[in-house]
Amino acid sequence: MTADDSFGRLDDDDYPAYTMGRAAEMLGTTQGFLRAIGEARLITPLRSAGGHRRYSRYQLRIAARARELVDQGTPIEAACRIVILEDQLEEAQRINAEYRHAAESENPTTAG
Repeated sequence: MTADDSFGRLDDDDYPAYTMGRAAEMLGTTQGFLRAIGEARLITPLRSAGGHRRYSRYQLRIAARARELVDQGTPIEAACRIVILEDQLEEAQRINAEYRHAAESENPTTAG
């Protein structure tokens, strides 16, 4: 991998660029919170060659949403389940929109 390739990965939402300490700092939370949402299987950080947890921007957005819910008084396990369901709903809505668009493209007279 060249240096140019590695810099290109910084734009990748799924690239595990952040250490646990940096991720906790960015979210304004503790490393323990990140461990807890990992144990609840909300996010699964990748591991560096040295075994350290590494988080992606996508995972940080998920963790931030869980933190919002916990800050509002939701138990962490429930917050993780809510975030998972929200993510699944968003994905289902995206897929439905793609199917609708494809159907409208195939038969434009029924669109409307």
